[in-house]
Amino acid sequence: MGMSAAVVFVCSLVATLVLGRPLIALLRAYSAKQVAYEDAPQTHQQKTGTPTMGGLLFLIGPLAALLAAPSAVTVSLAFLVLMCAAIGFSDDILAIRGGRNRGLRARTKLLLTAVAGAAFVWVFLRTHEYLRPEIFGLGEVSTLIFVLLSVCAIVATTHAVNLTDGLDGLAGGTILPPLAVVAYVAFMRGQFDVALFELAMIGSVLGFLAYNVHPAKVFMGDTGSLALGAALAGGATVTGTQLLLVLIGGVFAAEALSVILQVISYKTTKRRIFRMSPLHHHFELGGWPETKVTARFWIASALCSLAGAALVVVRT
Repeated sequence: MGMSAAVVFVCSLVATLVLGRPLIALLRAYSAKQVAYEDAPQTHQQKTGTPTMGGLLFLIGPLAALLAAPSAVTVSLAFLVLMCAAIGFSDDILAIRGGRNRGLRARTKLLLTAVAGAAFVWVFLRTHEYLRPEIFGLGEVSTLIFVLLSVCAIVATTHAVNLTDGLDGLAGGTILPPLAVVAYVAFMRGQFDVALFELAMIGSVLGFLAYNVHPAKVFMGDTGSLALGAALAGGATVTGTQLLLVLIGGVFAAEALSVILQVISYKTTKRRIFRMSPLHHHFELGGWPETKVTARFWIASALCSLAGAALVVVRT
């Protein structure tokens, strides 16, 4: 396991680094460029014109995992990541063609990711007919509860990662510690194919960050953010750690919660709780440089993931 895991990780990392520049050039050639939100902080307007949909590079991770460990689980995980990437790709294409940062409607993306999540869980359970559905913190549960919690985890995580993808390197760096925790849990449970899959995704993310840290040469787009959320939530589903996502993905949870609270507050009282949501914009408008916000969120993600890993160790 150790040697194969290292090989998969390195291959995924190197392949992403090598293919990054050609992809950026291709995206430029086809005018696949980001358009900054009109209501985003003014400093974001200079990001307009940066190539987007760089999240296509995240498909290298599943491919590497499939080549190294072609099991039913890695196939189902790759299936989920590909479906969510396709949803994000459609959203990015519509936004680019429209000339504004407006793609699929939010409710459409929610519905499509729910369908993708349900299909993934169905495939996973069908290929493990003798599986006893267990969830960390709850123990063995009914199949219905397992399915509902899993689909909710997939939908919530994919869209929380999507909301977090607002600064150079923010979503990519923030997701690395949670992916590492899921890989660790999979390894401890003897699910080596799942651990390989998550490590392959980590390699792809690290390779992508070489082009995405400030100042970003390419953005992941919804293609990448939905794919990353799927990789994390999918791994959590097959390891039974859906509830642990709230802790190890604490930064993503906070970002999503800030949006929900902001909307509720404004609709009910016409007052805003935050200067702007998602949460990273609140700190930006408070005077923090983009790089400082990103670094602090990376640290927060690492601390949340360490707490999650410690909880797993204590409970097992």
